[in-house]
Amino acid sequence: MARLLIVDDEADVREFAANFFRRRNIECITASSGEEALSLLQKQKADLVLLDIRMNGIDGQETLMRIKEQDKDIKVIMVTGRKPEEEEISEKCRQAGASAYVHKPLEMDELERIVIEELRRAKKKA
Repeated sequence: MARLLIVDDEADVREFAANFFRRRNIECITASSGEEALSLLQKQKADLVLLDIRMNGIDGQETLMRIKEQDKDIKVIMVTGRKPEEEEISEKCRQAGASAYVHKPLEMDELERIVIEELRRAKKKA
């Protein structure tokens, strides 16, 4: 079964997304911070990470870079708002290896399509 790590400092967003994907037979683990996500990834393998850019503590951009240092092959989807100042951050994340982007508020149909596609790609590499 595919494993998805959802990283968001908003508990309602994190749990809503986890429940959504669990109903689609995707195993989900969650983290409320970049630090927690990095710690979890040292103990458990994930096929895909859904990572919020704006978080307290280390932000999504820094978390992405550290995840890629631990495992350069892991797929990471960045979750971002639509603010103009996030364009520069989005470009830096793309350069650091983010494989896709979704915007808040989350469009679940779009999110599901992107997550399923990225999990399919991850499984082909495995």
